[in-house]
Amino acid sequence: MYRFLLTPRWWGINLFVVLAIPFCVFMGTWQLGRFEDRVQSHEQAEKAPDPSTRAAKPLDELLPVDKVTSGRPAIATGTYADQFLVPGRELDERRGFYVLSLLRTEGGKALPVVRGWLPGTAGSVPVPAAPQGEVTVTGDLQASENIHSDGVDTRGGLPAGQLGMISAASLVNLVDYDVYDAWVTLPEAEAGGAGGALKPVPAAAPQGSGLDLKAFQNLGYTGEWFVFAGFVLFMWFRLVRREAEAVRDVALGLVPESEEAPEGEKADAGVAGAEKAERAEAVPASETTKAAQGS
Repeated sequence: MYRFLLTPRWWGINLFVVLAIPFCVFMGTWQLGRFEDRVQSHEQAEKAPDPSTRAAKPLDELLPVDKVTSGRPAIATGTYADQFLVPGRELDERRGFYVLSLLRTEGGKALPVVRGWLPGTAGSVPVPAAPQGEVTVTGDLQASENIHSDGVDTRGGLPAGQLGMISAASLVNLVDYDVYDAWVTLPEAEAGGAGGALKPVPAAAPQGSGLDLKAFQNLGYTGEWFVFAGFVLFMWFRLVRREAEAVRDVALGLVPESEEAPEGEKADAGVAGAEKAERAEAVPASETTKAAQGS
């Protein structure tokens, strides 16, 4: 009854099932592993001490920024140069903008420094000037932003002097000197002058270290892949059962064999059926002739 499984058509179906199920299981396991890594990173981050409470170190000793060095206090010395406003940033559920100044270090490379946050619309609010002369700043180290970072504006078309994303890739086209692939945020308002009007911007947790929406998306994808695997197996059993029932019905004579035959065989069966019908019609006619002759 199950010899049909060895036909070329079913070989193709069987091969698809044999490849699809392990692939779905592999992808589901991989997504589950990513979710478990997020959970583990989150637990480690909660147990670890606050990075901002650790001793400050020179900037170059903490680069490149990773999950360990993110949030660590970094020390850099230089003079402030260009200044940019970063619009569309929220603080304490209020909308405003960051004040970003580039600190030119002794080596000529610049470190983006978020000096603070101001409420309102960028460009319409007076901004405190950066301190003059050589300064030494201690700020919480942050990795360069990307398109997935909170508050980033990727639409473009911002007015001159404004920046949608804090990253070396964005700044390299705006200044004629090298920029560190990192930035710092000052944990306290600048001392003296009008700088005290700026509100400090808290350091953000490194990406991938918390149970955010993306982490639970990995868990959702895990369930989807296992559902796909079950669906493939279910459809295969259903097709096999349907084919087996069709073969059994033909064997019992419940369904004419021509109905289960390929299209070419169905056509031949149709021609043969028409010839049989013609012969059947011819038989009554001959018997009627014999009856007339006998009378």
